Amino acid sequence: MKDYHSVFNALFERYKELASCAGDIVLAGELLEKGIREGKKILLCGNGGSAADADHITGELVKSFCRPRPIEAALGEKLRALDREKGEALAGSLQAGIPAINLTGHIALSTAFGNDVDPYQVFAQQTLVYGAEGDILWGISTSGNAKNIYYAALVAQAKGMRVLGMTGKDGGLLKQRCDVCIKVPKTKTYEVQELHLPVYHALCLYLEACFW
Repeated sequence: MKDYHSVFNALFERYKELASCAGDIVLAGELLEKGIREGKKILLCGNGGSAADADHITGELVKSFCRPRPIEAALGEKLRALDREKGEALAGSLQAGIPAINLTGHIALSTAFGNDVDPYQVFAQQTLVYGAEGDILWGISTSGNAKNIYYAALVAQAKGMRVLGMTGKDGGLLKQRCDVCIKVPKTKTYEVQELHLPVYHALCLYLEACFW
């Protein structure tokens, strides 16, 4: 087992109730790591509190979470060569990140498509346009039955993407479409969300340890 998995060992020590889905959490980390090493991106979506979680995860991936993430030295030199003063400021402040797109944040697009076509298919439309073979769709649904998440997962599979799901105990319909589905052992919405947060924090910590 990789040293990076100490992140997961710490998670399971703090949250004993996650033992039932420990294997899937580790598999999720490996799925995400593999995709990133292959130069792929992550698309995230959810509804309500899970939409906020999708946004939260995106923030932890695109910028530094707990470790320094300096940009490549060669890029810093190019920035300085273009503009010595401002390039120096950018080279010293910008942070390397993991390409992740929060599909819930595109208000004009989602409201237009929802009004003109079908609100349940908004995430599917974005997955169609943004997603490419080998990319990862990370769908969050406490019940696992959110129609818009399921539609997006269908499109992701049709495009040869990988699907990571985060749900409650049952897994719902979404689990059928997932390469990996983390089913935390709760059924009440707020209790599922309370366990989703430490899980995705651990996944973000794991990825940061892998690459920085």
